[in-house]
Amino acid sequence: MSADRSALRRAIERGERDGGAIEFKERLTREVHLADGRMESLVAQLRHRVLSGDGEATYVLGVTDDGGLAGVSPDAFSETMDVLSLLADEAEAHIADVETWSAGSGGDGDEAGLVGLATLRDGGVFEADEDHLVVGTAGHVDHGKSTLVGTLVTGRADDGQGGTRGFLDVQPHEVERGLSADLSYAVYGFADGADEPVRMDNPHRKSDRAGVVEAADRLVSFVDTVGHEPWLRTTIRGIVGQKLDYGLLVVAADDGPTKTTREHLGILLATELPTTVAITKADAVSDERLAEVEREVESMLRDAGQTPLLIDRHGVDTAVAEVGDGVVPLLRTSAVTKDGIETLDRLFERLPKRATPDRETFRMYVDRSYKVTGVGAVASGTVNSGTVETGDELLLGPMPDGSFREVEARSIEMHYHRVDKATAGRIVGIALKGVDEAEIERGMALVPRGSDPEPVREFDAEVMVLNHPTRIQEGYEPVVHLETLSEAAAFFPDEGRLLPGDTGNARVRFKFRPYLIEPGQRFVFREGSSKGVGTVTGTGGTEADTPADDR
Repeated sequence: MSADRSALRRAIERGERDGGAIEFKERLTREVHLADGRMESLVAQLRHRVLSGDGEATYVLGVTDDGGLAGVSPDAFSETMDVLSLLADEAEAHIADVETWSAGSGGDGDEAGLVGLATLRDGGVFEADEDHLVVGTAGHVDHGKSTLVGTLVTGRADDGQGGTRGFLDVQPHEVERGLSADLSYAVYGFADGADEPVRMDNPHRKSDRAGVVEAADRLVSFVDTVGHEPWLRTTIRGIVGQKLDYGLLVVAADDGPTKTTREHLGILLATELPTTVAITKADAVSDERLAEVEREVESMLRDAGQTPLLIDRHGVDTAVAEVGDGVVPLLRTSAVTKDGIETLDRLFERLPKRATPDRETFRMYVDRSYKVTGVGAVASGTVNSGTVETGDELLLGPMPDGSFREVEARSIEMHYHRVDKATAGRIVGIALKGVDEAEIERGMALVPRGSDPEPVREFDAEVMVLNHPTRIQEGYEPVVHLETLSEAAAFFPDEGRLLPGDTGNARVRFKFRPYLIEPGQRFVFREGSSKGVGTVTGTGGTEADTPADDR
């Protein structure tokens, strides 16, 4: 057996030796194992295994009762996981992790068989509360965004070399093997009556993140954006597409505000996101330099039409009451000395959740998709409105031809913790039955089946040109960032042109395919050094309405 199967071999040997929390199953089917009588017996068996393992059990799947490698087809393995999930729910447990290996023939033609390890833990599914803050970080590269967030979520002082920054790195194998959205690279929270925040010892451990979700009464998730100028497109997607509640702009005390800082501030304000500015690396400069940078930041905010509010002078309660509506709180921080960390804790603990859209029906725009062996296609993103539950029948799309695919929400996870439902503002991964991962694209939406969504190729918008070297004329083609989509589109201003600083109406036509959009949605458009913002005012122009030569 190859080295990468060592965990499987150890589980088999342990089960052969002392049983207890190890259970062997070749496959599970709905028809046989969910039948009356049989299901109750299997639930009792699963509960016994979990209790025998002090809250954790391992199911070895695709093997015979004596531990021999049988292997089952991917479809059979997927059904096995569905059945095991239902059994776990009944036993007040949940599937925490799944690992799979190829075992040759799957018994159905030449299709490769699978064997796997499923780790089950006590506690069942977690029903999250509604008080979940999502904060987007922004700022120039090397200004300390990730380091500051790493210190916030762990409570650990940085070593001066950005050590806590590593806690926000996304590991590719976590995406491949874990059913998790993991768009917010960090999470921490607050428990009612507790003196200290609920933090993680090691954010790379799935159990640490899941533990925060379970223990906290209020969660704070961070969407960490990219500070490099060439990757501004990714930053815009992080700000526009993740249904953020607040922005956190960082400015390094040793560098001060840069062109990128001002650009990120402009995007935050243009999307009407209440924002706080943290001056980082306060320990690395003199008091005189720190005061100088503070004045530069205040000047930058005033130039943008905002009123700076020094939290150290006016207090957290005032900052909470006045953030947004033209007021930007400002404070000094250091991840090394932890100055300002407690202030940020109190700020995030008290900031109110922003109002969700009036729409009551579920909608989620896909930001990322991936495939988990034995589980299938996973679409991840932030729930835009409404509620989704495991087992819900949904529509995914639009596809390039404007159609929607019927899918089912097989399971839902948030920060490596399985949940039975997710509400507006939640960052989740939803395993979908009925679609291949290759068919899922960023910018698509998930909506309830029967909701009759109408995709469009064109829409009307009020736009403001923030920066352009000359003037925008008919046929101007920037990239539009709206929700999670990033698509080239042609602009047709009502007056034939728009000058820098102008606000006017325009018809916008997606160049390649339709999307699901609606009036009131805000967007950012960008092409080279040209930038602007807009608000959708009306929709129209479906795929069928679009001339053939434009398709």
